[in-house]
Amino acid sequence: MKHILFVFFIASAIISCEKKTVAEWVVTTPDASWQTQNASEIKPVKTDSADVEILTDSALQTVDGFGACFNELGWTSLALLTDAERETIFKELFTADGANFTICRMPVGANDFSRDWYSYNETDGDFEMKNFSIENDTETLIPFIKSAQKYNPNLVLWASPWSPPAWMKDNKHYACAPLGNFFDQRYITDIKPEQYRREGYNMFITEDKYFAAYALYFQKFIEAYHTEGINISMVMPQNEFNSCQPFPSCTWQAAALAEFTGKYLVPAMKKLDVAVAFGTMERPNPALVDTILHAEGGDQITGVGFQWAGRDALPSIHERYPHLKMYQTEQECGDGRNDWEGCAYSWELMKHYFTYGTNVYDYWNISLLEGGMSRWGWTQNSLVTVNEQDKTYRYTYEYYLLKHFSHYVLPGAKRLVTRGAFDNALAFGNADGRVALVLYNAGQTEVKPVIKAGDKTFTVTLQPQSINTLIL
Repeated sequence: MKHILFVFFIASAIISCEKKTVAEWVVTTPDASWQTQNASEIKPVKTDSADVEILTDSALQTVDGFGACFNELGWTSLALLTDAERETIFKELFTADGANFTICRMPVGANDFSRDWYSYNETDGDFEMKNFSIENDTETLIPFIKSAQKYNPNLVLWASPWSPPAWMKDNKHYACAPLGNFFDQRYITDIKPEQYRREGYNMFITEDKYFAAYALYFQKFIEAYHTEGINISMVMPQNEFNSCQPFPSCTWQAAALAEFTGKYLVPAMKKLDVAVAFGTMERPNPALVDTILHAEGGDQITGVGFQWAGRDALPSIHERYPHLKMYQTEQECGDGRNDWEGCAYSWELMKHYFTYGTNVYDYWNISLLEGGMSRWGWTQNSLVTVNEQDKTYRYTYEYYLLKHFSHYVLPGAKRLVTRGAFDNALAFGNADGRVALVLYNAGQTEVKPVIKAGDKTFTVTLQPQSINTLIL
């Protein structure tokens, strides 16, 4: 009944809109970002055909929100700016007047954009977690998150580890493989040949006492952050469990990860009222997800997170497990150039993920120094870049692309079916009756698609290489 009422509300709101065809219109191009256009210039047209038709009676998945990941190098880059500049950025990212981020990710311990390797307990054999401590995070992640909470006290957080403490792994190292020779020598990892591992190998020591200690490690993490006034609502057991990396990582066989997740992690988190989703999935093989969902405790898994090549497993998993939340957990990271080409590729990613049922879309790095160099020698994109020399900052194209969605597509919105020859279109119906239509013209010349929504039909001029959000 709620679904029927929602669809009726959306359709009625569009049909009853007599004053304006389009209420708002914002455009981003390679030359100008977030430019407000004169929506009153968009007039109805009479035609029986449409290049984009929004089926307002065909609501699909609910969108829970948008966000990014809190990484240590995000905080250290922003720390170069003045207090006033940082406040401006956090207000822009985390309020409804700006990007309106509502659900974000964080690491459990070190990841590839940490200052250096660390975990919350480096005491070998401390199965009772007597020496557990988040002291490292008081310098970076905790003030980072609290700065965001200042502007969005209801910010939802979820977390995942890149690596367990090294003593819980059979190679006793945070990494799995050495860096390639094409990286700068100063980033070479000290991992020895006898410590190298591979995909499909259980690096975690798969014994009951290690499983139990690791679940306790998660529990201590949740409790310690709660003490700091930061609530973690959901965890995933392992970032990219198939990937053998030169930075914090841990390969698992799916069956072993399923055993840890279902038998140990789920019960530990249930005591704290913290949800467990499976992820992050970075391979295109949906059978790996099936292994976890069909194992003991799999019925307690609330969602699945996908990133990188995992995007190709998303369609099958969403189709077969429609009751689960689908998370885009880490948008592909780019190359540090933050150029329009990377933005255009990000549009394709967003279109794919939302087409196949994604409920939550999280970008990767919030902020980095210009060039986006990681602790491990990788250059990646970010939403904000900071110039280390002159202490200035700028928002990137990908930030504005994300804002074209997150500013207008509010938590609880439903994705609406679109059809027609112009397929670079995504539409969402908000609970207040407004429809957000995002259009991307990838061509080098302007186009004028005919758009139909309810009983309204109109045409709009899309500039070359432009992202457009129309509010109907």
